[in-house]
Amino acid sequence: MPTHATLLFAGDRIVAIDKPAGVSLVTRRREPGAAIERLLAVLPPAVRAEHGFARDTLLLAHRLDVGTSGVVVLARDHDAHRELIRAFSERRIEKTYLALAWGHPRPPKGRWDWPLGPDRQDRRRMAVSESGRAAVTEYIVERRATYVALVRLTPATGRTHQLRVHLAYAGHPIVGDDLYGGPRHRAVRGVGLRRLLDPGRPLLHAWRLHLPQTDACPELILTAPIPTDLASVLAALGVPPPSGL
Repeated sequence: MPTHATLLFAGDRIVAIDKPAGVSLVTRRREPGAAIERLLAVLPPAVRAEHGFARDTLLLAHRLDVGTSGVVVLARDHDAHRELIRAFSERRIEKTYLALAWGHPRPPKGRWDWPLGPDRQDRRRMAVSESGRAAVTEYIVERRATYVALVRLTPATGRTHQLRVHLAYAGHPIVGDDLYGGPRHRAVRGVGLRRLLDPGRPLLHAWRLHLPQTDACPELILTAPIPTDLASVLAALGVPPPSGL
């Protein structure tokens, strides 16, 4: 699935990369640089060489699920890394995602605040749970089409699988998210559209990060273009991209 990553920003202390779906950012203690190595492996060699990127010169400030595409921010030194981690933990970094969801959420604009915890019946999953941790997601339906809707999501918290679980619990799982939604594409009419709506990964895209000014960087708004698989579905449905894209 991975194609190539794109460099979105390269400063003296922070870097932003558009991660393709399929690249895992899981970091294990015995392999502390493995996630960076996987990310750099899909960045063009000329870009790596020009900016001096290497496994031991970058630090991940946050993570995306393996199937999620979009903006990833890295630090080039330990002080910048601490500043970014603090900004994320204090919720001073605004995160905006795009998801293609089954059905049409109603009302078209709202807020989900269902707490989340581990699914006791499936260790791979999270679930809405009264005893779980607070989780808040604001959403706006940007475009509606046959079978699906393009939804803009702004999480106020960063729980594991938060957006995927909230959408599924609302009755509108993300297209391609078989873990939480099942293979709903089978009911779609037309072989071509059915194939597009079975992308092999959840169509969730980390579209924009708004970073506040810190000692590590100026105020930045980092945006990753819509990935090819999501763009292909929207084009097939005759759906124009939302404003601001």
